Amino acid sequence: MSIALDPFFNLSMDCLCIADYDGYFKKINPAFVELLGYSEDELRSRKICEFIYEEDRERTAIHRDYLINNRPLVNFENRYVCKSGELVWLHWTSIPVPEEKLVYAIARDISFTKGLEKERVSHLSELSQLNNELKRLNYVTSHDLRSPVNNLISMVDLIDSSKIEDGETLEILRFVKLSAEGLKDTLDSFVDTLKEKELHTESVEKVYFAPVFEKVCHSIKSLINKTQAEVAVDFCDLDHIFFNRAYLESIFLNLITNSIKYARPGVQPVITVRARQKENVKTLVYADNGLGFDLDKVGHLIFNLNQSFHSNQDSKGVGLYLVHKHVISLGGNISVDSKVNEGTTFTINFRA
Repeated sequence: MSIALDPFFNLSMDCLCIADYDGYFKKINPAFVELLGYSEDELRSRKICEFIYEEDRERTAIHRDYLINNRPLVNFENRYVCKSGELVWLHWTSIPVPEEKLVYAIARDISFTKGLEKERVSHLSELSQLNNELKRLNYVTSHDLRSPVNNLISMVDLIDSSKIEDGETLEILRFVKLSAEGLKDTLDSFVDTLKEKELHTESVEKVYFAPVFEKVCHSIKSLINKTQAEVAVDFCDLDHIFFNRAYLESIFLNLITNSIKYARPGVQPVITVRARQKENVKTLVYADNGLGFDLDKVGHLIFNLNQSFHSNQDSKGVGLYLVHKHVISLGGNISVDSKVNEGTTFTINFRA
């Protein structure tokens, strides 16, 4: 290494290293040594993969092969195991130099950020569960109260008022019945309102697929161009639905960005979107050729909050949860068909 660069290498707060194509560290800066807790000799004596957290080794090996084939590595994240046993998250940028058969890399410790992110998603999950529990309690309470109220009305009706001579007692019975009937109407109205809010939290309007899809694609145009994603749409059979515009934008945005994030390495992302109507059923079919899912293992978790099925620095476990929430909140349903390394198809049936 040039003498002029030694101070930069030795004093950098980020983790700097040089590795050979055989998978060994050739040089490690003090910041990296301090973070992992091993001596430089220990780090250089063992293969790099031995310091990587076991669950991340296979994915890291795939990207290492790309490096050896002269493809730079940018925005890659994995976990290393410190000598103390502690896990640290590292964010990598690595550049191969084929003529030297070396890889020059810089890593930044993002463990704190990952912790905050996990905590945020955990709080979001708790709030969602609490909200669902409150809604359930509202339904149960209002539903269960109607039975005793109906019984009270029936009991008042069973009283033979002709046998009661006291006018004040008759008046009290009349007020009891009016009050019970009023409470019944209030409970019925409350239940209807809950159902109405469940289906119509946001305004619904006539929304055309094409302009919404174009708007979303334009907003992530650089991402689409950078990955050379191929996008094909067909809205000829069904060009619009009555839906919430913001929800449809969110659905398209999350599905498209997921397809790009979870594209198969070295394979051009291909996305197809088709809308159709058969009898009274309006359907949107979205498909890609990405990594896919093992439905036998994770099929029941795909739309849950805080679920991530592929190791990726942008995985938050929120996107598909939002897609599902938007669809069902307006009375629709969504299903998924997928195979590992073959792609995924989402089928959305909108409420008639």
